[in-house]
Amino acid sequence: MEAKVKTIADFKLHERDTGSADVQIALLTQRINHLTEHLQGNLKDHSSRRGLLIMVGQRRRLLDYLHNTDANRYTAITKKLKLRR
Repeated sequence: MEAKVKTIADFKLHERDTGSADVQIALLTQRINHLTEHLQGNLKDHSSRRGLLIMVGQRRRLLDYLHNTDANRYTAITKKLKLRR
């Protein structure tokens, strides 16, 4: 829970922001990274793999939205999260 609160604090746009695209992308990235580590040790966990693919798709859609609406925020968040190498 502390990691989630810290992530929200790092990516929020204003004081009461908990649901902007930036925050959602950061939280999804955190969950994706955690689940990727889990799946490396549990190769037969297909239900978690399906959840991972759903999360990756959701993050992709949010990144596309951000790219179309505000390119500066898009580049900032991809650099900060080290996405798109």
